[in-house]
Amino acid sequence: MSQAPFRLTPLDAAHDRAAFCCEAESLNRYLCKQASQDMRRRVAACFVALADDRRIAGYYTLASASLVLADLPASIGKKLPRYPSVPAVRLGRLAVDQAFKGQGLGGALLADALARAARSEIAAFALVVDAKDEAAAAFYRHHGFIALPNSPLILFLPLATVPHA
Repeated sequence: MSQAPFRLTPLDAAHDRAAFCCEAESLNRYLCKQASQDMRRRVAACFVALADDRRIAGYYTLASASLVLADLPASIGKKLPRYPSVPAVRLGRLAVDQAFKGQGLGGALLADALARAARSEIAAFALVVDAKDEAAAAFYRHHGFIALPNSPLILFLPLATVPHA
C-alpha cells in the first residue's frame, strides 16, 4: 500500500487531467478527452487518486456489465441461478501516473474499486476486467481474480469474497 496520502474521489472538472501520464497513451487520452463525457452520459463512473487537491496520481472506471453463465468455470457456474447471464461490475480502465509507479497505488485503486462494487446496493455477482495483456492479467491473478476458461484475459472476482468495510 502506498505511503503517499492519496485521496480517492470521483473525477471532477477541477482535477488536472492534462498532467496525467501513464505508459499507455490510450489511457491518458481517455482521461483527458472521454472520461467526463462517459460520466455525463452515465455509461461509466471515473474515480481518481489525488496526490494533492488537483494532481491525479491514478484512476479507474466502473460500469455495469454481465457475465455469460456458460463462460464461467463449471465449479462456480453450477452454484448460480440458471439465468443466461449474471450481473457484474466492469473495471474498464485502471492506470497509474508514471511518477507514482512502484508505490502500490495500482493495488490500492483495485481495492477501492472492489470495495465500491461490493457495498453497492445494486446486486452484482463479480467485478470483471478485460486485461490488456498477460502482464495485466498477472496483476489481477495476483489479487485473486479468476480467468474465464476460454478467455484468459477476461478475469473476475466474486464480490461475495470481498471483505466488507
